[in-house]
Amino acid sequence: MVKRRKAKVKKPQPRRAPAPKALRYKVVELSNVDERGLEDTVNAWVAQGWTFDGVQFAMRESSKRPSMAFVFFTREGAPLADVEPEERFRSNSEADRHLRRLVLGPETVEGGAEAAPVDAWTRLAQLAGEDESPE
Repeated sequence: MVKRRKAKVKKPQPRRAPAPKALRYKVVELSNVDERGLEDTVNAWVAQGWTFDGVQFAMRESSKRPSMAFVFFTREGAPLADVEPEERFRSNSEADRHLRRLVLGPETVEGGAEAAPVDAWTRLAQLAGEDESPE
């Protein structure tokens, strides 16, 4: 009698998913929080290929309305090491404008007239929405 060997059946190997691309994040700060500003921000960045991820509001104790909002976006892309520095950071003029807005206030920077800078404690009190400066 001849013994027959059972043919080995190869088990199908599970397919491996392709390695995911690096996930990049974009955070947009809104100092004037209103429906129009949020809507314009989301629409502008989604049109550039970003995916809306969420929004975080910064509240003041003295008000029920948010004083700031941070809108988060994501998209797949090259790892940050492969991105040119110009794409990673604000330009010098944008950074200067942002710092001036923080020190002098948005009304002053947008209006073009410059007020004398105030001390750090007074500016923090202004940003917190307090009317009087700390002693």
